[in-house]
Amino acid sequence: MYKDTDCGAPRSSDIGMEVTVAGWVHRRRDHGNLVFVDLRDRTGLLQVVFNPEIAPEAHRLAEAMRSEWVIQARGTVRARLPGAANPNLATGEVELIVSDAQVLNRSTTPPFEVEDEIDADESTRLAYRYIDIRRPEMLGRLQLRHRVTHLIWDHLTANDFTQVETPILIKSTPEGARDYVVPSRVRPGSFYALPQSPQQMKQILMVAGVERYFQIAKCFRDEDLRADRQPEHTQLDLEMSFVHQEDVMALVEGLYTRIVKEIRPDAHLETPFAKLSFDEAIARYGSDKPDTRYGLEMSTITDIAAKSEARVFQAVASAGGTIRAFSAPGCAGYTRRQTDELIDVARAAGAQGLVYIAIDDSATSISDIDEAHIRSPLKNYLSMEIVKEIALAVNAEPGDLVLVVAGNQNVANNALSALRTEMAQRLGLIDDNDFRFAWIFDFPLFEWDENTRSWAPAHHVFSSPKREHIPFIESDPGSVYADLFDLTCNGVELGSGSIRIFDPELQMKVFNVIGYPDHEIEERFGHLLKAFRYGAPPHGGMGLGLDRITAMLAGQSNIREVIAFPKTQSAWDPLFDAPSAIADEQLGELRLSIDADEKLEV
Repeated sequence: MYKDTDCGAPRSSDIGMEVTVAGWVHRRRDHGNLVFVDLRDRTGLLQVVFNPEIAPEAHRLAEAMRSEWVIQARGTVRARLPGAANPNLATGEVELIVSDAQVLNRSTTPPFEVEDEIDADESTRLAYRYIDIRRPEMLGRLQLRHRVTHLIWDHLTANDFTQVETPILIKSTPEGARDYVVPSRVRPGSFYALPQSPQQMKQILMVAGVERYFQIAKCFRDEDLRADRQPEHTQLDLEMSFVHQEDVMALVEGLYTRIVKEIRPDAHLETPFAKLSFDEAIARYGSDKPDTRYGLEMSTITDIAAKSEARVFQAVASAGGTIRAFSAPGCAGYTRRQTDELIDVARAAGAQGLVYIAIDDSATSISDIDEAHIRSPLKNYLSMEIVKEIALAVNAEPGDLVLVVAGNQNVANNALSALRTEMAQRLGLIDDNDFRFAWIFDFPLFEWDENTRSWAPAHHVFSSPKREHIPFIESDPGSVYADLFDLTCNGVELGSGSIRIFDPELQMKVFNVIGYPDHEIEERFGHLLKAFRYGAPPHGGMGLGLDRITAMLAGQSNIREVIAFPKTQSAWDPLFDAPSAIADEQLGELRLSIDADEKLEV
């Protein structure tokens, strides 16, 4: 071994011990005849001292050392001189007096310093990820990720789960996004697909009698570019036989409670997790992944606003749209610039605009307000009775700012949800140390796709409709709800699960509703339907993103900060320069040709 002690290990109790350490030169300082090197490994920093009177050859080497050189040093642990201790280091009371040293490797000057605070842009950090990961902050995140994964293994093993690896090369079947495809050399003209999830494989494992399966799985989705998305992601994938929805939720809740308590014991965690139906979440928060750390709950005021003389409200109401609002406490004094900023937030979320009603805090109560207390761009079109009704509907008080959005349901909810987040940030209502988990359940099974004018699965085609809704699958798909459930935390979806269809005839009905012809069903899903005919048990499970929960535990908003080798937002890998062209010989072996010689842009 090149070392018998980690750099971050020596303490005052080790004074007098002879140890060997190895690592990277973090800093080098000359003080008279002495050379001081802060030596770094994954455990921390240790000050090593090169004294020419003790080790002249080692001292000569130290004079040439530069940042990020890899060295080995042997010596004796000694207490630092009085006044020289560093309280910011775990090893700050001691130093190593070197008796022998070796340079194991040299380094060119790195593009940025190995410090937690750096000014390098993300593409530079990713191109030199091996330097970036040396930073204690970054290395600590990967170690945190390991701890999360270890807890998952430990918890699920204790609950009688079996880890099973499923194939990476599978058949291309529709699961919501485009597949990444892999051409087969030995079967020309045929292609594998990289799995978007192990969904069908884990269901087949339930048919096979595994009963409790889990896997830390790689999943691949060729999605359009979106912020903070990766073409490949890692998820905890699990499935259970002979269970109801509540059983799966209880298992996962126990796991995530344990993870947060052990990784972030300082965090505020409310248990049991909140439970909201999909309809309730939309009604109260305008989102199926609500941040429940704060209030600012919404109300539908369509009937009230439609009675006003405001044409914008009348037009939306008559067209079957919705008018929704919430109250921002203490914000009635917002300036024109501030309200314009809120209008920009609403428009960025898809709304045509925003109506606000500021209620001056000089009013004694809502029932006593008059025109002198109101400021709004629609003031001339809103009677005091209408204003009072709106204020009461959103629980506004004098001094509050009521924010109103009109449009179709999705637009109104998306815009108000964005405004709700914006106002929570402005009002300081968001506590980053507060983990508010919530289960969202009873999702619609289908959603109407305006582009294709057809029904599409709200989550995926394998989710089971609620038993009492099965008779309406073909006659009224929009009324059918499913045993579908999401786990959310602080406004972020962490995972999605469902009780699965295990009856082949019911599965065929769902396929038919979304428009799959019989020959396509057989081609893409025949293997699954065949398995169902051999005694499939009732089963359900979840897929939970490992990247996202790790980022939250690490206090990071960007999942790339907890992935060792992520892609950029444009799906490019700066370290390996991937994707890239392949040689003509490889194309020939695969019997492929490229249509156009287009330059790859990253």
